[in-house]
Amino acid sequence: MSAFETPWATVNLGIELHHGESFAARSAEDDVPGEVLAARSAEGVAGESVDVAATSAERFVALSAESVQTGELAIGALVQPGLRRNPRRAHLLVSTVLGKHLPTDPRIVIGAGNRLADLVREVLGDREAVVLGFAETATGLGHCVAARIDAGCYLHSTRRHESRATTLTGFEEGHSHATSHLLQPAPAAIFANDLPLVLVDDEISTGDTAIDAVRALHAFAPRSHYVLASLVDMRTPADRIKFEAAAAELGARIDTVCLASGRTELPAGLIDTVTALPEPRLNPIATERGSYGRIELTWPADVPEGGRHGTLRSDNAAFDVAVKSIADEVNSRLDAEFAGRPVIVIGHEELMYLPLRLAADLADAGIPARFQTTTRSPAYVLDEPGYPLRRGFRFTAPEPDPTAQRYLYNAQWPDADPVVLVVIDPPADTPELVAPGGLVDVLTASGADVLIAVVPGADPRALHAGRTAERLAGTASLSVSYNDSATSANAPSRKESTVATDSADRAGRAEHGGGSSSAAAPKKPGAGPFPEALHGPAFGSYAPEDVSWLLKDLSDADLEADVTERERRIQAGVAHYAESLPVEFQPDAEYRELFDRVLADSAERLALAVATVAELVVAERGANVVLVSLARAGTPIGVLMRRWLVSGIGREPLTVPHYAVSIVRDRGIDAVALDYLARHHDPSSIVFVDGWTGKGAITHELTAALDDYHAAGGARFNDELVVLADPANCVRTYGTRDDFLIASACLNSTVSGLVSRTVLNDSLIGPGEFHGAKFYRDLIDADVSNQLIDTVTAAFDAISDKVPAAVAAIRDSDRTPDWSGWASVEKVRAEYGISTVNYVKPGVGETTRVLLRRVPWRVLVREADAPEHAHIRLLAAARNVPVEVVPDLAYSCMGLIKELPR
Repeated sequence: MSAFETPWATVNLGIELHHGESFAARSAEDDVPGEVLAARSAEGVAGESVDVAATSAERFVALSAESVQTGELAIGALVQPGLRRNPRRAHLLVSTVLGKHLPTDPRIVIGAGNRLADLVREVLGDREAVVLGFAETATGLGHCVAARIDAGCYLHSTRRHESRATTLTGFEEGHSHATSHLLQPAPAAIFANDLPLVLVDDEISTGDTAIDAVRALHAFAPRSHYVLASLVDMRTPADRIKFEAAAAELGARIDTVCLASGRTELPAGLIDTVTALPEPRLNPIATERGSYGRIELTWPADVPEGGRHGTLRSDNAAFDVAVKSIADEVNSRLDAEFAGRPVIVIGHEELMYLPLRLAADLADAGIPARFQTTTRSPAYVLDEPGYPLRRGFRFTAPEPDPTAQRYLYNAQWPDADPVVLVVIDPPADTPELVAPGGLVDVLTASGADVLIAVVPGADPRALHAGRTAERLAGTASLSVSYNDSATSANAPSRKESTVATDSADRAGRAEHGGGSSSAAAPKKPGAGPFPEALHGPAFGSYAPEDVSWLLKDLSDADLEADVTERERRIQAGVAHYAESLPVEFQPDAEYRELFDRVLADSAERLALAVATVAELVVAERGANVVLVSLARAGTPIGVLMRRWLVSGIGREPLTVPHYAVSIVRDRGIDAVALDYLARHHDPSSIVFVDGWTGKGAITHELTAALDDYHAAGGARFNDELVVLADPANCVRTYGTRDDFLIASACLNSTVSGLVSRTVLNDSLIGPGEFHGAKFYRDLIDADVSNQLIDTVTAAFDAISDKVPAAVAAIRDSDRTPDWSGWASVEKVRAEYGISTVNYVKPGVGETTRVLLRRVPWRVLVREADAPEHAHIRLLAAARNVPVEVVPDLAYSCMGLIKELPR
């Protein structure tokens, strides 16, 4: 019995056509007849003509069309149904004209985009508009639409964290494998205006993503007119009613245009059915490995290579010239090495339009060419006639996350031996691209001859500076805006519109931190604009994909104070601990050697606790989670939890955003950071993470702060705190309740991304700004942050088989918090005559903090020579702090802060 003959449950995916659009696909210069498009869309990837409703694949996917009128294009000519293992959506519609999953004639891809653009123009008339394409699938399609209607600005959303760019705003996509959409125009004024906005996607399934996007964008820069353009529209009547209600709620006109519309009917239990299918066969291996070559293409520094940071009408001519130039370069290389062979041009994820145009130029030059791209989305591969995903490749992401997986489908040419030309930009030009398991490796292993073409991307900072200077010089072509009315006959045309000063000013405030003067009216929770998240290496030493810091950079501020004087002011009540910073402790050689030894000895224990708590989170909160660590002790733990979840060890890798935010005892959590999170993510998906519990003060603080935020009109966040270690017995979700040594507690910033503890100081943090922190760039030589992360990550494989049992043990236990840690702290406070529990710091982590950052009085330990606190004994000796053995201590150790005379 073959794999295909396995008695899998039938997946009945019926698509019923409600109406179609007259379709005459046009290329960039000449018309491509509609019958050419229809013929191409019915062409199987193995070369045979396929009746997609009559093949043996019908046992899994059935495609039907009804009520097709003469002259209309059937929905089946635009999409073929496929499957994917996604807990939110188990099917996908594979476009035959998009060039994503199927190698497609680039002129047909451009023709489909042009026809869609013509429908958009019919709705807009002669009015100016801004076009937004959805990442990752519609970035090229959106660019085609923008170019065809001669839009003043085209921008596509992105999932790339670009440290050189400013993120203006964003929105979420519920069913996607990678959900966060960021907008990074350079400058913001080219996008943040009140022109009609055309949103382009390949498919509308329910319309929820479009509604969410419009709501988010409307809240930031309200517009009176939106046009949603897609290749296919699969909304049900109920979806359309919901869509119309959203438009009425916003008080805006929302038009939709598409090439064809239909209905997707899914059987009950489809997700479970697809999950139960056998593992797909990916990464085919040929008897002989293919070759690999590389070409560095020439690209003007001042011409955007795509729409990630915005493309203006004034960029189009230079873009056309640049594409023609690189096509000549590629043509020469192909002619020299692969004369006469066809070419499959592959774009990398969001980089679609430039490779598409390159493929079209090659085709126009007489080279048989097809176009498609890689993707983040895992789909189900089945090598059977009629099924669109016949062959699949899974490879390590070259950027920005080398622990994540990416995918490529089909990438073959019927009855031919094509050259695979992969076009990338510099962030993808990394060692992972050619390393074992990388894109080049898996393609050449399949026998393909691969040529990597690197296009140097434009620097968003240079685009920002040049366009800002142009705007200040009075050039009106950058961003045009007017007060549009859907019913006004006097609305300005494209040629009559001018720069909107208020929009530019609003966008400028968003780009420069979102702060406001003391005279500004207070913002209600959730109101924008927001300051930007910070990323390494510009801020912190963690990789940009590991964490987004929702903090203000105070690196140039003089905040360090003498430890004793600082402690005196804190205890006297004239200063709060978060208003200043202690001088960063720098260990001697003996202590650093101890850290290395502790890390090596505890790596697997740490890895098991990380994996356990991460799996508990997913089991109880679902796969669509966003980790938000409490800076700074929680940040290394959040980084490690994310690393585990994206690793794919034991299951499908997840896409998990990770942020670090500030919480301050007696002052609460950063409300601006909560606003940011509520705007960019579903609040119910937020999971707050910390390193360990001491006596449970931060657990109390988090609950109270989130209650206050909600009472003030903000979103409701889940207040459950997730920790690696819970010796205080005050949380439900943890990796262990042992009071053991977590290596990240041994040091300060040099084990926490070179970032200081957080600062809340009214002289430095204004309204609308995140809490602050410093980046200690001068300590880079002493930094072991990534040593810790990489060491623990490397131990994941060794502990993977222990994780299910560890998770089960915690889930089956009584996890009810009893706050026994707090009771033991009160007992010690009374016995030692300490005035407040704030001066009693229980546990290995908190005791280490006392010795590193405060004025310690004494250290209590349960065992004299326990390995858990060898580093604590070293620190205590260095600071002449007595160590006292207390056998019945509830924690492994406690640090007591010295009460100073006032």
